[in-house]
Amino acid sequence: MRDAYLEDISVGQIFGSGRVRVSAENIVRFAQDFDPQPFHLDPALAEHTLFGDLAASGWHTAALTMRLMVDGEFLPAGGIIAAGFDELAWPVPVRAGDELHVTSEILAVRRSQSRTMQGVIKVRNLTINQNGEVVQRAIGNLIVKARSAEP
Repeated sequence: MRDAYLEDISVGQIFGSGRVRVSAENIVRFAQDFDPQPFHLDPALAEHTLFGDLAASGWHTAALTMRLMVDGEFLPAGGIIAAGFDELAWPVPVRAGDELHVTSEILAVRRSQSRTMQGVIKVRNLTINQNGEVVQRAIGNLIVKARSAEP
């Protein structure tokens, strides 16, 4: 559902995304710019860390998730505008060669009392690898435009 207004969204709806494959080169490139820690930069150094091998930064996973969502089945009118997160976790590291996709489930929908031309939706986003493992779990609150001020 593209350009979805508040009135188009209901609890229980589930949306998917395309897929992206993560390369070692992309893991290292992102880490060099934004999270330069050994386990994100060098497979040999990563062997001696908690990860045991090259692992993508959680922030890289978050950026990939955002891209998949923007290109995916669900895009609120006006864009994906986060008001904050209730939860953000990376239970399994992303590795080179992983193929990721996102599922988004609408948990709550409410119109703003003070700004009736918009509302807030609560969305659970799961970023999942090719093995069905959740590599990122996020529950976010998004601001969504309404078609009209009438409930």
